[in-house]
Amino acid sequence: MTDAVGSIDMPDAQDEAPDSKKTRKGGKRAKKGPLKRLALFYRQIVAELRKVVWPTRNQLTSYTTAVIIFVVIMIGLVTLIDYGLGHAAKYVFG
Repeated sequence: MTDAVGSIDMPDAQDEAPDSKKTRKGGKRAKKGPLKRLALFYRQIVAELRKVVWPTRNQLTSYTTAVIIFVVIMIGLVTLIDYGLGHAAKYVFG
């Protein structure tokens, strides 16, 4: 599957020709300047961002709430373990 810009995985038609005497390094990239490559890069970024399924406001709120609750629970668990091990170390080593 190729996108509108083309795919890096697919070789160029000129590269497949066995009777071609000259060899090109870099395929299509060798002919483009740095500004054209940068523009291609940004076009590819925009194309990929259009494929993203963005969450709704309700989904985002519920996901954020779930993450904050999980982090608070983990902080409490690590705090209890640290407190318990600290008292155990004081008991063992005086």
